[in-house]
Amino acid sequence: MTAKVILNPYSNRWNAKARWPEAEAALKTAGVEFELAVSEHPHHVVELSEQAARQGFSPIIAAGGDGTIGEVVNGMAKASKSETDLLGPLGVIPLGSANDLVDNLKMPRDLDSAARVIAAGVTRNMDIGSVNGLYFDNNSALGLEPYITLIQQRITVIKGMTRYLAAAVRGVMDKPIWKGTIEWDDGRYEGPILLVTVGNGPRTGGFYMTPHADLFDGKLTFTYGYTASRLKAFSLLPKALKPGKGSYVEEPEIHEQEATWIKIHVERPTPAHVDGEIFTNGIQDLEYHIHPGRLRILMP
Repeated sequence: MTAKVILNPYSNRWNAKARWPEAEAALKTAGVEFELAVSEHPHHVVELSEQAARQGFSPIIAAGGDGTIGEVVNGMAKASKSETDLLGPLGVIPLGSANDLVDNLKMPRDLDSAARVIAAGVTRNMDIGSVNGLYFDNNSALGLEPYITLIQQRITVIKGMTRYLAAAVRGVMDKPIWKGTIEWDDGRYEGPILLVTVGNGPRTGGFYMTPHADLFDGKLTFTYGYTASRLKAFSLLPKALKPGKGSYVEEPEIHEQEATWIKIHVERPTPAHVDGEIFTNGIQDLEYHIHPGRLRILMP
């Protein structure tokens, strides 16, 4: 069948547009027959992928970063007949800045290799999460993490991982705090909140915010925590870059849990994101669910 490539030219600050000729050549060399659709405005990727799914294109290939992949998943979900239908198959041409999902899945960043994975046609059923009706394949968060995302979006002179680190430093200096409640399958927390990050995968934005998350275990892994000390918050940053021993989740102020559902209420509005894309600048109630094995993703 013919594939549909959904290209988000803005990914990685327009670098995806510049690299498209390289990606196109890689797909053709790998023998992938495809038609191209190019996003022209915010949320257009969702519209294009929904249309492609309804028209029967297979696979649908996300050419962009983590946000692009997440929007393609949401488009496919809009085209599905029920909330339990399998989505995909989904292919990925990694043209983003962080490419967290690709790295979490140990998929190749090299475009020729990525195209060969798509051409091979081997799929695995991966979990996806949802929050307030929006789907995410890798991560969602409220509190400090999307607060930092908003900061990094305003940074134009720094690129790549350095931009995320600079934004994180500024976010910690601002010291945003929320109060609220978190409920999940077998637990409840009430009190001050600095961050809540919900992971399907372990890494987001280059940070291992939910280092023990597993994309195939049928559960969400979430981390929440609070510290009144900027110095302590700064000390957590380098530890959030560690996937194993020495991770920030080992600190007494941070708690990592597993759940199939999570309900969160905060007393004042917080920004929130899915797969690095801000979907609201201010929300007080969020409800998360896991959808085990719903996404067929092309993997090595």
